[in-house]
Amino acid sequence: MEQPAEDAYGRGYDSRMSDTNTPASAPTVSSNARAVTLAVQAVRRVTDIVPELALVLGSGLGPLAEEIENATAIGYADLPGMPVSTAPGHAGRLVLGELAGRTVVAMQGRVHPYEGFSAQECSFPVAVMQALGATGLIVTNACGGLNPAFEAGDLMLQLDYINATGQNPLIGPNDDAKHPRFPVMFDCYDPDYLRAARRVAMAEGVLVREGVYLAITGPSYASRAELRAFRALGADAIGMSTVFEVIRARHLGMRVLGISTVTDMALPDRDEHATGDEVLAVAARTGATFRRLVRAVLPEL
Repeated sequence: MEQPAEDAYGRGYDSRMSDTNTPASAPTVSSNARAVTLAVQAVRRVTDIVPELALVLGSGLGPLAEEIENATAIGYADLPGMPVSTAPGHAGRLVLGELAGRTVVAMQGRVHPYEGFSAQECSFPVAVMQALGATGLIVTNACGGLNPAFEAGDLMLQLDYINATGQNPLIGPNDDAKHPRFPVMFDCYDPDYLRAARRVAMAEGVLVREGVYLAITGPSYASRAELRAFRALGADAIGMSTVFEVIRARHLGMRVLGISTVTDMALPDRDEHATGDEVLAVAARTGATFRRLVRAVLPEL
């Protein structure tokens, strides 16, 4: 028996239903747009900050939100239609304010498909941040390294992605008048943003790797055979997030920069695999370098 929406969404609003009581299996453009509008209205009742840039702060990377100045924080549970994170290391707050001279909105934690959320639900917050005014997105995550040249603790600029989840946030009705039905994902990570990140990393003395990020749904880690297959496909890192947010952002016309923290090496011939607690510990240790890089790159975007 499916649980009522109150168990997963703030304030009891069921984002799966349209104005005409369309069943959850048949979402409508109007219901999706209405859910975004209601969330934006809830934010506007608290603050009139109009962000330039949006940030998604993944596992163990949320402390950057604590550095936002003149901040207003809103719990996901207080935003209609907003999925509430249950994953460790995800505070579940939307934080608006100023960071490195830019007006930002930051997701302090995200939701994942392994928590039971659809691709559309996982990317819903991106639509809200875009509707609040953000035109650019920095998306971050903790990931496993597939490229044997990487080491745990490295930062990686995402050059491209492989969506191995079997899901897509754009499945369903589309408002063709506003957004393309079939958006092109070539250069989904903005080339100018990437060039800016490289310049800043060099100036700051921060070593950054570059590579392709592959997403699976989780929550189980990949098998040895899967890791070998993913590496053969050209993936340099693997995780359980990010691609839905990138697809939704590009569909909405946002420019995207992706930064991963390699928290463990997911190499198929190793004897052991990192635990969830070990992943968060490495993310925390790398946090200071990650925060320094993001703060330095923000003025350049």
